[in-house]
Amino acid sequence: MAVREVLRMGDARLLAVADPVTDFGSALHDLIRDMTDTMRQLDGAGLAAPQIGVGLQVVIFEVRDNPRYPQAEPVPFTVLVNPRLEPIGEEMEEGWEGCLSVPGMRGLVPRHKALRYSGFDQYGARIERSVSGFHARVVQHETDHLFGILYPMRIRDLRHFGYADVLFPQLATRRSTATTHA
Repeated sequence: MAVREVLRMGDARLLAVADPVTDFGSALHDLIRDMTDTMRQLDGAGLAAPQIGVGLQVVIFEVRDNPRYPQAEPVPFTVLVNPRLEPIGEEMEEGWEGCLSVPGMRGLVPRHKALRYSGFDQYGARIERSVSGFHARVVQHETDHLFGILYPMRIRDLRHFGYADVLFPQLATRRSTATTHA
């Protein structure tokens, strides 16, 4: 369908709480197609509807051979509508995150190591999964967007927040080489 503009940190719409989805019809399917096109075009690991200015509880995520997250384990393409998260245990884990709404930056963010998530797919069918590792991190990151939370708000120590190409120069070199030869 279309690659949409991603709102950047500072836009007040990113701080709003999204509304639950009540209609699983064609407008939702069009939104999900646009979100998917946008996420894939920008090499995102996920995208929440509020990031493109739509105040609905819809997130998508997928990781496979992503140049922004070269060491990340694969995460299957998932549409999650009206998500609910439930931590499994108390164990937290810090990991580096980036965001299409905070371009070029990375931060060390604490997240629950394992969780159960539930909600609905784009057709209204129930989804329930228990996940851990990077999959759990991505779900938490994207769901935060539905409640007006951007990952820098969760960083405990701002010494672990900066530009990705400065923090990880080896990735910037690898990415520019890949772009040059692509």
